[in-house]
Amino acid sequence: MWCLELLLPLLLIINDANCQWNVWVPRDISAMTNSCVVIPCTFMYPSGIRPYRGIHGIWYFGQPYPQLFPPVVFKTRTDIVHESYKGRTKLLGDLHQRNCTLLINNIGTEHSGRYYFRADLGGANMYTFPDYAELKVLDQPSIDIPEEIVSDENLELTCYAPDNCPDMSPEIQWMYTDYLPDPEFSSDYLEESNTAVLSSTLTFTPRPMHNGQLLGCRVYYPNTTLVYERLISLDIKYAPRSVWVNVSSEVMEGSSVMLHCEVDSNPPSRISWMFGDDELLWDTASNISLSLDDVTSAQEGIYTCVGDNGYGIMNTSLYLAVKYPPREPVVNESMTIQEGTSLALHCSTQGSPAPTLTWLKDGELVGTITADELSVLEIVEITPQGDGQYRCLAENEHGRASSSLNITVEYAPVLLEESKCTVVREGVQCVCMATGNPEPTIEFYLPDLNITINETDGRYNFYTHTDGHTSTGMIKMREKGERIDNGPAVNVHCSISNMYGRESVHLELQQEKKYMMAVIVGTIGGVAVIAFIIAAVRYVGHNNKKENGNPRQDVVLENPALYYSAVKKDKQNLRKKVGEDGDYQPVGSMAGLERQELNYAALEFIGARSREGASGRGDDGSNYTEIKAK
Repeated sequence: MWCLELLLPLLLIINDANCQWNVWVPRDISAMTNSCVVIPCTFMYPSGIRPYRGIHGIWYFGQPYPQLFPPVVFKTRTDIVHESYKGRTKLLGDLHQRNCTLLINNIGTEHSGRYYFRADLGGANMYTFPDYAELKVLDQPSIDIPEEIVSDENLELTCYAPDNCPDMSPEIQWMYTDYLPDPEFSSDYLEESNTAVLSSTLTFTPRPMHNGQLLGCRVYYPNTTLVYERLISLDIKYAPRSVWVNVSSEVMEGSSVMLHCEVDSNPPSRISWMFGDDELLWDTASNISLSLDDVTSAQEGIYTCVGDNGYGIMNTSLYLAVKYPPREPVVNESMTIQEGTSLALHCSTQGSPAPTLTWLKDGELVGTITADELSVLEIVEITPQGDGQYRCLAENEHGRASSSLNITVEYAPVLLEESKCTVVREGVQCVCMATGNPEPTIEFYLPDLNITINETDGRYNFYTHTDGHTSTGMIKMREKGERIDNGPAVNVHCSISNMYGRESVHLELQQEKKYMMAVIVGTIGGVAVIAFIIAAVRYVGHNNKKENGNPRQDVVLENPALYYSAVKKDKQNLRKKVGEDGDYQPVGSMAGLERQELNYAALEFIGARSREGASGRGDDGSNYTEIKAK
């Protein structure tokens, strides 16, 4: 226990002594290369220590432990120092005044580091202070630059130069400031703990155009050749200030196109191509290209390039027009409607450029030509003539397309002018023709006999024929009946009907005397032609007799059939004139079904040779040929 009592006062004495060893040096100090630096130093030691043979000091470089043999910067007892410090160091302070200030001349960057001071009071009273001065030897001035420089925001840049060499005082200049907008300069001198720093501050408002520009700070010492410069490149952050894209373009359907976008921003933006609300492509870069292959009409529209770098957003759009021929038009369905109905025919299509739309009916233009994607053809109170095919034709410079529909107009039957009764050789022929949709049903009615004819019986031939919307009915009555007022007693009614109506019409009779007149004229004409032929034959025979000198020789016809052919040809021409080239009188479209024949005399030429009772001599003594009617 007594040992503990003796040890405790001893520990208190040692602790008090250690607390009295102390030093003050600047933690950080700087200097320019090839200049000098003064490291201020003040130390303290316990008051109870009496220096033995004076007070000495040592400056070490790098570390404070002598046993590790650190480089000696300065030593008061000898001139033995590290090679790199020979002739460079000098103690400016008075150690007896507890001033250990050190001067280092002509320093270089290799002298940067920690400097420790060791006090030597003789005997065992030596102490290396753990505090140190950190020397930074600079080969260029330092510039205080903010971590972030933003466009259009006030910026301050400060250039620093150490002023810790008593023999030289620095000055500062800014370089490359001519392009800056309204630059301002200010200087300051900061002295703290016996260290000094000269500063110069440049103030201006940067713009995006200043990004990447150089600025310089120059430190020089008057009356020396020492000049130090520092250049920096401005890294100015700014939102996208321009977004460039292709101009709006046109492309044919099925081809390819490249959409290019460039964004000017710092830092680079996230660039994205948008089509409506859909993002098609993105990348963080200064430019991006969107490739569209096998373009369709669905890809026509507005494409937008958006740039966003966190400092702002900007976008630019273009319109991509896809050219293509008209699509097949969409028209109404084919329809069947009743006469008098009004309707509108719609035709719609798509094409680029917009097509022209033309309505055609059965190949003929109807309505107006429309330069749009929709055309409406209005038909007011349609008539039977409106029945047919309607086609909508779409055209542009890249092609054409069309679609058709059929309109069927239904209407009540209408009697045609060709309907009538005609007297023919066999009796009376009645024709009834009507048009309607649906095609009309035709019946004949004989009111005098109270007979409806709609089929063939033993007395009447009934015939019907349908061609499109036209129906034809015909009957042939073999008996002419009783005559009334010198005319045939014929009373025939034609009944025409379909789902939209019925009509009964009395058929007019073509008078019989017209038929008889044609027969008489035809017969007279035939006899006249025959007489002309006989006269010609006699004339020719008479001339031949004179030439041959044998007036009593009979005339021999080389080809009697030749004369018959000529007679027949004249009769046929005559029949054409009077309209009797057949068995029945032609009526309307039934002309090919009817024929009327004229009676004609069958002539037989007998006279190849003279025959008794068959030839004779005329008053003038000429020969003649007998003509018989068969």
